[in-house]
Amino acid sequence: MKDNQSLNLYNYLRYIKLILIVGDLIFLNISFLVAILVSYGDLELLYSKDYQIFLFIANLFWLFQVYHFKEFTFSRVHQLVKCLMKSITLICYLFLALFIFAMMFRLNKVTNIELFFFFLNFLNLTMVYRITTIFMLKKIRKSGNTFRNVVIVGAGNTGTEIYNELSNDLSQGYKILGYFDDNPENPRLKTNFLGPVAELKEFALTQHIHEIYVAMKDFDTKTIRELINFCERNLIRVKFIPDYKLFKETNNVSVDFYGHVPVVSLRVEPLEIPINRIKKRFFDILFSLLVIIFIFPWLFPILIALVKISSRGPVFFRQKRSGEGNKYFWCLKFRTMKVNESSDTVQASLNDDRITRVGKFMRKTNLDEMPQFFNVLIGNMSVVGPRPHMIKHTEHYSELIDNYLVRHYAKPGITGWAQTNGFRGETKNMDKMVKRVEYDIWYIENWSFLLELKIIFFTVRNMFYHDPNAF
Repeated sequence: MKDNQSLNLYNYLRYIKLILIVGDLIFLNISFLVAILVSYGDLELLYSKDYQIFLFIANLFWLFQVYHFKEFTFSRVHQLVKCLMKSITLICYLFLALFIFAMMFRLNKVTNIELFFFFLNFLNLTMVYRITTIFMLKKIRKSGNTFRNVVIVGAGNTGTEIYNELSNDLSQGYKILGYFDDNPENPRLKTNFLGPVAELKEFALTQHIHEIYVAMKDFDTKTIRELINFCERNLIRVKFIPDYKLFKETNNVSVDFYGHVPVVSLRVEPLEIPINRIKKRFFDILFSLLVIIFIFPWLFPILIALVKISSRGPVFFRQKRSGEGNKYFWCLKFRTMKVNESSDTVQASLNDDRITRVGKFMRKTNLDEMPQFFNVLIGNMSVVGPRPHMIKHTEHYSELIDNYLVRHYAKPGITGWAQTNGFRGETKNMDKMVKRVEYDIWYIENWSFLLELKIIFFTVRNMFYHDPNAF
């Protein structure tokens, strides 16, 4: 009886994220209604088109944020303050976006006073909702009898990863009892060892196991079939976790079906989806045109004059660099160095005597990269992407770093995820280049339009702060 109650509550807990999202939307709309009531004393303005559009966008944007930032993934190791700060940040993003939206589309009936009351109401309701939710989940988890009992077969890397993943999220509703493994000497089994694999079936029946995750590398077909038959006869769900890292170190595996044939991709690339490429290209064209039309006419004459005064030579510097598909293109920059023969082979370094005084300022503020917006408009670069390297460096590092050329799956960018995380400028050692490649690949595997905007924001912000790697 107790086990049935436990199972029923688990089935309810599986939908807790959906319930929490619905609660958020209810509080969001209530906050808006209260803001109108406080401002005007009635709700007649809700029939206004401006208010209806505003409320629709508010709901839509909040849903997008909740999904993108995984708002309702409450970890058992997360502190309450961190969870609340995350929610406050998202609420601030929401109201900043709504304020800009109201101005851009001239929703004049939505006043700043109403926005302020809306913000205050939603912030207070959300904080109370989050605190209640977190304490509720922790209390349910502490009771222990409302979760599905799970065991893991195999205490290798994959088994450890699934253990951490299932046990760390409070809303998953799993109680991980431990590992079965035929290697008791494994250091991971000091506290979670349940016994050898041969004892799994008896344990599963006596302890009312609901799910078994198999994460062993070596399993013969007969053993797998016996385990499946045993689980299905006893209404136990069994799940097999293949170790794709045997082939390649990656956290972004996807499985597609070509008809009935499963095909494993070891790297997810959002920009392989045509609509995403179209969105990115449209944004590149729009953004570069805005910069060229509104900034270049007054900024370029100043920079051209400064480059001319600083030293003899051409205003622009053209260099062959590696682009998408490892095809070379001519990358444009303002010249920041004295004309020299080593510019195509030797990176700029700290206190490099080739760099002019004007060049130092331009490099620190990224102004030397401005002509690359013409590269973006032409189509051989993007606003955001892995920074293009010199041909010689591509040839050199592609021999030393196995996954180096993966960064060439995407168009190179004027700025990139690696640069905003401190990996710009000279690469004195191999470790720094390896980290840059890791960040570039992470960008390729996790691309989103919001990430694109985030990188641009950090790049603009960094222009006004001293970056030790900018020289």
